[in-house]
Amino acid sequence: MGTTQLETVPEPKYWHLKTVLTDALDSEFAVGEILPNERELAARFGVARATLRQALEQLELEGRLQRRRGVGTTVAPPRVGVAVGDAEHSWPGAGADSWQPVDSVVAAPPVAVARLLGTGADAVVHTVRRTRGNHGQPVAAELLYVRADSVPGLTAIGALTGAGRARAVLRELQRLDLEGQDRSVELGSARADDAKQLDRLPGSPVLLVTTRYYANGRTVAVAVATYRADTCKLTFGDSGVQLLAG
Repeated sequence: MGTTQLETVPEPKYWHLKTVLTDALDSEFAVGEILPNERELAARFGVARATLRQALEQLELEGRLQRRRGVGTTVAPPRVGVAVGDAEHSWPGAGADSWQPVDSVVAAPPVAVARLLGTGADAVVHTVRRTRGNHGQPVAAELLYVRADSVPGLTAIGALTGAGRARAVLRELQRLDLEGQDRSVELGSARADDAKQLDRLPGSPVLLVTTRYYANGRTVAVAVATYRADTCKLTFGDSGVQLLAG
């Protein structure tokens, strides 16, 4: 086969620098350590500061670096595993669930979620908002949609607000016998609300994990979790698919 035009394009200088910086991060710096300023780094590696910034931005996108106002650029913590395969078979909020409830409202869900729940377009559901963090940094935000007719015991929820209201919905959901669940993962872009919670810019790449929960022979709840793509990756093994977040 002939050589394509793409194959003749040399590797960008910033991309080569990114590889060199990656080796330096692995051998010379500890998690949380602050990197030297741009002037020092550019001088050390003999590159222009514009080239250095491109390499640093790529490493930040890949989750190797974190930039914090008033602190500087630090080495990001290692990624930790978050199972999203069949090994995790429980209701949200049960067991060793590391999600933190934020609040809950009653409202009509997005059309796509209503379709998964099997409700009418105008039917209202309980929408529980939860967040997840690692090493003090936000890594995921979740919206859990629960059919109102699946949790009829929520008679006094109107008196609750914030996290207390969210926990009440989760407790009532756990009264049902979980018959099964399935998950799908796709690449997406952060919406404005999710971006704010995750400390990212709107449109930043994210992983969307959609989970359907079954009880009484139907879908009773749907969770849509948004993970920062710079801190997550998928692995495959005997225990199923895992989502690694850090």
